[in-house]
Amino acid sequence: MTNDPASGPTGSLKPWPHGPGHAQPASAERELELRAYLRDYTALIAATPSPSVLFDRAWNVLAANSAYEELFAGVREAPGAMPGENVLRFVLFHPDAGTVLREHETRWCLPLLAQLSAALDAYGQDATLRGIREDIARDPLMNAAYQQGLPRWMHSVGPAALDHDGAVRPLRHPDPAWGATTCRVVTDTPATLRERGLTRLTLILHPRSATPGGREATERRDSAATAPRTTEADARATPPRLRVVRPQG
Repeated sequence: MTNDPASGPTGSLKPWPHGPGHAQPASAERELELRAYLRDYTALIAATPSPSVLFDRAWNVLAANSAYEELFAGVREAPGAMPGENVLRFVLFHPDAGTVLREHETRWCLPLLAQLSAALDAYGQDATLRGIREDIARDPLMNAAYQQGLPRWMHSVGPAALDHDGAVRPLRHPDPAWGATTCRVVTDTPATLRERGLTRLTLILHPRSATPGGREATERRDSAATAPRTTEADARATPPRLRVVRPQG
């Protein structure tokens, strides 16, 4: 199920994001075209088999597909920090985040803290971003990580600290067919949405039989059969075949 970011609770159209960092307001006609585009784009997200989410520059979720909801289906209710509300608040503050996002602090928190730091530099007046920073300051351990650990980590990692596209990270899916595995982070956002400060993030889950590079997957099934077999997760993760059309002559 996908939320429609172009519709409010009663079906009214929400305005596209404006202000610092966003494109200037368009004409009324262009605005309607852009909102129609956003509706169609959410249909694309809904049709994506991998967990996929669309959020604004403050990580407020505008749309998420059913695969995304399934990934976090087991987390407890935590108002203000749910994965369907704000991605960054979920990663940093939800008590169950580490049960899904394995190696939580080093592989998930630090990369997003780096992006938060960059976002605050660019959009320091954004109320949501300021609120997240204030909540970090209230937590002594997290604040120490932000002020001391993060700069050292960013120095050691370099440009990859901010650009997470293509990163492979560990997670645990509540569906036993996936279980403890890895995923590739893909940020594939068209220019029309980037101009409005929006980002689409998709997690390409890897089958448990193997991970990229031929490494053995973690936590194999104890009762695995000796003969090779294709699991439901393997079938879902198998990319479609591409038909190459060669020019004539």
